[in-house]
Amino acid sequence: MTEVQVIARYTVKPGNEEQVHTLLRELAAAARTEPGNLAFDVCALVADPRQVVLLERYVSRAAFEDHRTTPHFKRLVLDSIVPLLESRVVELFDAAE
Repeated sequence: MTEVQVIARYTVKPGNEEQVHTLLRELAAAARTEPGNLAFDVCALVADPRQVVLLERYVSRAAFEDHRTTPHFKRLVLDSIVPLLESRVVELFDAAE
């Protein structure tokens, strides 16, 4: 089974940075408890906290898909974070073995 590296790039709408960063800390803590999650890091661009990168690693593509069906993903990402973003790009990479 091939591990999956996920890189999600968010641009936060002006004035929502603090709220989004708080929600992302909650999301990271919840995601790290998932059985298929290997890592979940949130990084903000030093020069512009509106630019955020999520670095996520899962044991498989199926584990990533499981992540996207969790109640915390739906509540935090889809219902709370996405409305506060200007843009969101999610890329999946097969991790080299």
